[in-house]
Amino acid sequence: MDYCERLKLAAHHAENIICLGIDPVLEKIPIKEGSIKEKIVHFYAEMLEAMLEEKILPAMAKPNSAYFEQYGFEGMQALKEIIAMFKKVNVMVLIDAKRGDIGTTSAAYAKAIFEVWGADAMTVAPYMGADSIGPFTEYCKSGEGVYVLTRTSNNGAKDLQDIETKSGKKLYEVTASHIVHSWHREGIGAVVGATYPEELESLSHFFVKSGKHIPLLIPGVGSQGGSAQEVVAILKKTHNPLYLHRINSSSAINYAYLKEGSTDFAGAAVRAMKKLKEEIGMVG
Repeated sequence: MDYCERLKLAAHHAENIICLGIDPVLEKIPIKEGSIKEKIVHFYAEMLEAMLEEKILPAMAKPNSAYFEQYGFEGMQALKEIIAMFKKVNVMVLIDAKRGDIGTTSAAYAKAIFEVWGADAMTVAPYMGADSIGPFTEYCKSGEGVYVLTRTSNNGAKDLQDIETKSGKKLYEVTASHIVHSWHREGIGAVVGATYPEELESLSHFFVKSGKHIPLLIPGVGSQGGSAQEVVAILKKTHNPLYLHRINSSSAINYAYLKEGSTDFAGAAVRAMKKLKEEIGMVG
């Protein structure tokens, strides 16, 4: 089964297109007992259990590898357990690692993410070009997904991504063109931030017009200020099927209890998930 078909089935099973970002910050985890690994795993295990009880699972989980790497070996042990935890309940896992290097190094990165960690998808950086991207998209043949950073949600995105090339296109538009043409495999997608709605609309239109299935990972909703409702409206306006895409929310769900002023971190996460699901509406 190809990656896009897997996305469709996952969206229909979850009845949403939420990607739950998993970004552990020990200072925000209200669990005092245990090792670093135990605190992180306990935090997300309780959250997942509450979601199962309330029958609201995300269509995808997205652990950011850096948030685990910062805690050394224990952090990586926690990552392994959390991946297994979500896969056990049939939630697809995307590792947000933003890798990219010369060909042989990219191949090693890809092997680590897909074969060692067992991820269903990952994020990659396109700056080094085709021979950097190729080793990752090889895994699209076996149904994995590769999301290329295209128009990212951060404020500094414009520093490079808005540079106008000699073709007259901006750099992020050139990246999008490569995704559709020279780098294309069924399962390659793009990271496009919700914080840039005009660019999201133009890129969504471009991808739909290409006739190819280009799944979008859309960060920036919640704490970064992006609107899920606006994202959905843009996707519908450009006739882009919702089931193919994932709207990510990380800290707004992970640490919803802080905003609520509650001690029930798992319940607060569920409430934040339900609110986001309502904003997105029917997946179709």
